[in-house]
Formats: sequence, C-alpha cells, structure tokens
Amino acid sequence: MGYTTFKVSKNIKMYKVTFRNQYNMKVAGHLFMSANLDKNQKHAAIIVGHPMGAVKEQSADVYASNMAERGFVTLAIDLSFWGESEGKPRNVVAPDIYAEDFSAAVDFLGTRPFVDRNRIGIIGICGSGSFVVSAAKIDPRMKAIATVSMYDMGSASRNALNHSQNLEQRKNIIAEAAEQRYVESTGGKTKYIGGTVHKLENNTDPIQREFYDFYRTPRGEYTPKMSSPELTTHPTLTSVVKFMNFYPFNDIETISPRPLLFITGDHAHSKEFSEDAYKRAAEPKELYIVPNAGHVDLYDKTDLIPFDKLENFFNKYLLLN
Repeated sequence: MGYTTFKVSKNIKMYKVTFRNQYNMKVAGHLFMSANLDKNQKHAAIIVGHPMGAVKEQSADVYASNMAERGFVTLAIDLSFWGESEGKPRNVVAPDIYAEDFSAAVDFLGTRPFVDRNRIGIIGICGSGSFVVSAAKIDPRMKAIATVSMYDMGSASRNALNHSQNLEQRKNIIAEAAEQRYVESTGGKTKYIGGTVHKLENNTDPIQREFYDFYRTPRGEYTPKMSSPELTTHPTLTSVVKFMNFYPFNDIETISPRPLLFITGDHAHSKEFSEDAYKRAAEPKELYIVPNAGHVDLYDKTDLIPFDKLENFFNKYLLLN
C-alpha cells in the first residue's frame, strides 16, 4: 500500500539534531535534506509535528522525508515530554510548551546558513495541527501553515468527538485528575489515561481499531528509548486536563495574510476540526478533502497523502517559483 513509516530514500540525508526551546529544554529532531543540496545557497524549509502521543518516527518522518525529496530542507521534531526530547514526567500535556517547540524549531532552522529564514513553513499532523496553529498565531516567522488530519485537542478534550461529552462528564474527568494530584504529590504512582488500546476486544470501537492498526502493529509501532511500550500514546491524567484550557482556533483569523491549508480525509472521524478551523480562518485558506481516506490513513499511506498538493502550496507561498 505504499507505507514508508521507516524508509528514507537514498537520495535524502537524515541528521539527528537537538536544540533548546525557550524553557531551556532540549528538543530532538530529524533534519532531512537532499543528498546533493547546495549548502552555499539558502533554501526553503518546513517543520513537521507528529500526532499527539506519537513521536517523530511515527508519521512526521514520512512527511519530512517526502518533502525533502521535493527540494525542501525539513525538520521533524519530538514535542517536549515525548520521544527523545527532554521533559519530565514523561508524557506530560503542555500545549504552550508544544507551541514553543515549533518556534524553537524556527530558531534552529532560521540560523542554519543553508536555510532562508524568510521561507519557513510548517506542517502539523493530528494533534500537532492544533499546536502549529497556536504557535503560528504568535510567530509570524511561520510563513505558510498546513495541517493534516487535525485534532483540536482542546475541543476533543472538553467535548469529545461530535460533542458527545457533556459538562458533567467533563467535570468528572477534571475532578479525578485533581484528586490524582494528591496521590502523585505524595509519592504515589503516576496514572496514565486515554491513548490507544493495547488489545482489541469484540466491543472495541472503530476509532480505537483505526489507531490500533497504526500504533500497535509493525505498520507504525515505535518505542523511543526514553519511554516504554505500555506508555506510548498515553498522557498523564493530571496533565491531560490542561487541554481543557486550550483554544487554538480562537483568533485564528489573525494569522492572515499568511496562508492556511487544512487537509483531511473524506471519511476521517476528525474532519469536524479541519472544517471548524477553515470556517473561522481568514483568507487565504483552503480545505482540501482527500477521497477514500480516514484519519489515520493520512499518517503514513503515501498512496493517499497529497504530497503534490503540499508541494504546490509551499512552492506558492514560500516563493520558490
């Protein structure tokens, strides 16, 4: 089916890099560029963020390596508290710090001699779609913003999909997280919540099955050194409620006149978030629907991911032509 989660073309060089964000936390990334890139020239660059709970090796590298084949310098990063980036406890939810990681990635790329700091774009996949929107609102150095299978992690936490969670249910989660703080502040065991199931049951819902097929099978399974298999994708209960205060689409119209491209599958369970963002955003903006694609399909199925669309978008707005 054209999956390339762990493949890098022989025409591309990948470098492990680290840099520090504004909180002096080390952020890890994979820097991709053409093997014959002229480093004496300045090139356009693209930063790529992974799905929430994932790491750069899961989807972000697919996008970064493919866009590097199309002439861009690209950087796939691990968000703080995840993957090879610093931050303890592990798996902490911190949307402000996640947004800062993308600005720090701009700092890094914009100070490379072979990158044109005035031509830096960004791609956010799944949860990172909402993080890059949040970052772009206050960082005009991000000249063109694309999201793929975007989750608004704030709305998803407050309301659940299709607004299926009521206020009482939301308050119960908040209350449970607050009580858990007492447990952990006195040396008790950290509690994790949500994420992808590790075993399919007869009653496992279709969305969980979709995630399972990626995160719990050889297709996309990956455990970074600083984590463990049983914790991958699972945030801490005490921090996940931080998303309740996360409203990435508020003021999204202020990103204009920088362009926004929202890519989603025609039967993606997350389509509502891209549609909402598109409705709120100001021009120039585009909502691009991929036929025959679900949410997770656009993580790694290179026969479905619209790389030509992304290439044309960044060529146009990063002024490569």
